[in-house]
Amino acid sequence: MNIVLGSIILLMILMGHVGLHLAIYNRLNSTGLTRRRIKQIEKFFLATMLLIPPLVIGLYPGAVSEFLRGNLSLSQLPTLLVGYGTLCLSTWLLLGIPWLLWRPVFALEWVDAARDVSHYRVQDEVGVPLARSTACKWESRLPLNQIFHLAVERISLPVMGLPRELDGYRIAHLSDIHLTGDVQPDYMDFVIEQANQWKPEMFAMTGDIIDKQPCIDWLHEMFHRAIAADGCYYILGNHDTRVVDPGQTRRELTRAGWTDLGTRSISRRLRGVDVELIGNEHPWFTRPALASSSGNLFRILLSHSPDQLTWARQHEVHLMLAGHTHGGQGRLPWVGPLMSPSYHGSRYASGDFYKSPTTMHVTRGLGGVHLLRLWCPPELSLIELRCPINSSSKFLELC
Repeated sequence: MNIVLGSIILLMILMGHVGLHLAIYNRLNSTGLTRRRIKQIEKFFLATMLLIPPLVIGLYPGAVSEFLRGNLSLSQLPTLLVGYGTLCLSTWLLLGIPWLLWRPVFALEWVDAARDVSHYRVQDEVGVPLARSTACKWESRLPLNQIFHLAVERISLPVMGLPRELDGYRIAHLSDIHLTGDVQPDYMDFVIEQANQWKPEMFAMTGDIIDKQPCIDWLHEMFHRAIAADGCYYILGNHDTRVVDPGQTRRELTRAGWTDLGTRSISRRLRGVDVELIGNEHPWFTRPALASSSGNLFRILLSHSPDQLTWARQHEVHLMLAGHTHGGQGRLPWVGPLMSPSYHGSRYASGDFYKSPTTMHVTRGLGGVHLLRLWCPPELSLIELRCPINSSSKFLELC
């Protein structure tokens, strides 16, 4: 084995080692485990990711150079070390190829939805400093950080099965507010104002609203200004379990005029059409019990996580709105997101997708506990539902 081939193999093992730990992180944060348990497991795997390479070099000094020269056979290495190296190489097939195929640049399962995007430096718009905490003041000044660079995205979303009466129906989709106390309420006031100016027929908020107990007192003042003819609906997410009693969050939002859709379904008439609105907060709260659909009833699902797509398809949901993933919180040019708290990794980190019979929109969300966003600005999704109009569209080819 020449030194070039050996170097390539070692680099692939190292990248597989990192990729394996990244996959564990993504899937771990899609579970319903408590925050404390998740953090304990995260710390363990962070330690193994950082320590295994130098530990191997320390235990077997000179082994790397001998391997590169071709003077070291696998039989001379411990079985455990060879096995782990093989596992790291296998991640290129088991995880690497699927990860590559689901990059946004290839747009597999994506809906070709037209977007009109306006960008706002919210701090300049509201005229007051938005950072309340020292950490937020420091991090918001970091180069490339887009934490206060709001993208208002007007999305023309084709939805299979959409009744013609609902063609052009407008939904303002909010998610992942993450009220931690680090950011002034003026930020969300500006978001609500932008949504109201668009005159949505419905507001939909898909969880992770609050992180810190004192911020519960902000909810009524912040959200009672939302105006929509057909109402404002919300569900909770995993971060909403961090307060003493999530019921307080529900009560304050209900007092602000929002309808709690969590773990249940309700019937509404939208533009004279019977529609079933469903809330799915699984795995942090229970799933709703649904009756089977005849196929004629248009179903809209608010789900905190895109991981509920399979459940949505099984229950004949036509339109699913989700968040949770923050678009990966950071993205690389062309490559897209690496981290995403989902069973599917970064496959559904953000965007518009279709798997029959469900069209799913995943927003990047509006906030975050981590006060850093790289090439991934917060998103206010203003969605205009559309009936697909011709068989040549990319959307219908997916059908």
